Amino acid sequence: MKTRSKLLIIDDEPINIHALDGMLHDTYEITVALNGKQGLNRATRMPPPDLILLDIQMDGMDGYEVCRQLRQNDITRSIPIIFVTSLTDEEDERKGLELGAVDYITKPYRPSIIQVRLRNHLELKHKRDLLNHLCTHDALTGITNRRGLELYLDQEWQNTVQQGDALALIFIDIDYFKNYNDNYGHTAGDECLKEVVNTLKGALTRTTDLLARYGGEEFVCVLPKTELTGALVIAQTLQSAMFARAIPHEYSGLNLNCISLSFGVVALNPVNPQWYCPVDFLDAADKMLFKAKKQGRNRIMS
Repeated sequence: MKTRSKLLIIDDEPINIHALDGMLHDTYEITVALNGKQGLNRATRMPPPDLILLDIQMDGMDGYEVCRQLRQNDITRSIPIIFVTSLTDEEDERKGLELGAVDYITKPYRPSIIQVRLRNHLELKHKRDLLNHLCTHDALTGITNRRGLELYLDQEWQNTVQQGDALALIFIDIDYFKNYNDNYGHTAGDECLKEVVNTLKGALTRTTDLLARYGGEEFVCVLPKTELTGALVIAQTLQSAMFARAIPHEYSGLNLNCISLSFGVVALNPVNPQWYCPVDFLDAADKMLFKAKKQGRNRIMS
């Protein structure tokens, strides 16, 4: 059964909400808010709505301000906003569109026109979401790719700087993976990468922890609100999970006969930061990984 798109209606007039709900409830999952503040709160609930219908003239916070704040929030900035209002002046419409609304519908409502506009904007959003997913996720393993990693790390870096929380990174490399590809073939190598990813994902228990494919057989874990001691525990958990999975690798060069991993672990001290940008932070983790590989692989270095 196809999941219905979620609409949020923000309007302080119950009669307007009733009218829109009557037109749309058979097609969409409807949530309502009776003022701007309530609308902002409900828009940031997870999962957020697929589209917002927003009145302009409301007591307290008007629709323009609600739109402005929605566009400034990382959670809601990409949600299509359609103003539904009795204001018909060209200047009002211009202002709404400049603030980031995708459309402007005036009262009285015309049900068939509203349905078509909603469908068109939801289709466009679906295509944008799909394109964004393709740009930020690895085609083979399905996890975040290097571009997505950079975006997430930058976001968590800013959160760490602003809130004073810890932040940790784990750089991971599959030991002697070239030998695996050379002896088992690249098709088997691709399946091995998928197995490694599934194993690592299964060992990460927090939804905020991000596993990304950095490139080839290298992966990175971003661990928000995690100090070095905690990151080392997580690295050990990942290592143990990989050994428990026991993917055969007779050519590893480590006399283990199974896939093993090397880890480089670093953590940012928000009080006295050792690095001053995400790129340097990532580079520090990469250097720890290099150290682990140089000292014999199948180990964790920090």
